[in-house]
Amino acid sequence: MRVAVAQTATGPDKSANLAEIAGFAARAAEGSAELLICPEAAMVTFEDDRARIRTEAEPLDGPFATSIRELSTETGLTIVVGMHEPSGSSDGRVYNTSIVASRGELIAHYRKLHLYDAFAMRESEDIIAADADPVTFRCGGLTVGLITCYDLRFPEIFRDLVDRGAQLFAVSAAWVRGSLKEDHWTTLLRARAVENTCYVAAAGQVNPKNIGRSAVFDPLGLQLTDLGEQPGVAVVEVTEQRLEHARAVLPSLAHRRYAVSRK
Repeated sequence: MRVAVAQTATGPDKSANLAEIAGFAARAAEGSAELLICPEAAMVTFEDDRARIRTEAEPLDGPFATSIRELSTETGLTIVVGMHEPSGSSDGRVYNTSIVASRGELIAHYRKLHLYDAFAMRESEDIIAADADPVTFRCGGLTVGLITCYDLRFPEIFRDLVDRGAQLFAVSAAWVRGSLKEDHWTTLLRARAVENTCYVAAAGQVNPKNIGRSAVFDPLGLQLTDLGEQPGVAVVEVTEQRLEHARAVLPSLAHRRYAVSRK
């Protein structure tokens, strides 16, 4: 299967953001991709105005998700993209949601479990954490697990997804800049690939506050692409054969000791 990661420069105009995603989707389809992974919160930026997190949130049957479903039909891609979704909570906080569209249908959605209350940020002021299990879906013969940004720092969710059959982690992010943050990003992506012998495909926003650096790692930690600090899209080949080889030479999943790791 060929997988694409899109690195967006998401702005305050939803129509312009959809156009950017559509352009990258067209390029991914031209590259024979089956799966396109877009960043967290790619519907509309909140970096210059946090109020947009709440005021611009849309339901899963709203205009943005509908446009993504239509785009999946037009391009033949399965598309993962992040948005904010009303939660119905009394305090007005919303969900940080990744949706998955394929052949005109919404086939999965994942509401972020781990909120970014770190490095002087307080995501929980506007976002409510989901109370649900991690989410997988099938694409191109592989099982794909959904991850959103700060989730990357929690290996337990990756282990849970592996136990659900995940072979590829689709990471949607808006990784905030800061001292050593790029090192954290690449180190954690590679670590999650190696410790789970899984592919990791990560799409991030790039702007003055977010690092970009969208990347794909193979199950032994080899980096297959890096989009740097400019908007763009990259397409890479991922194969079940490569994954099976990695798990044969490094059978760490089979070596887990449940006496020291909770099943």
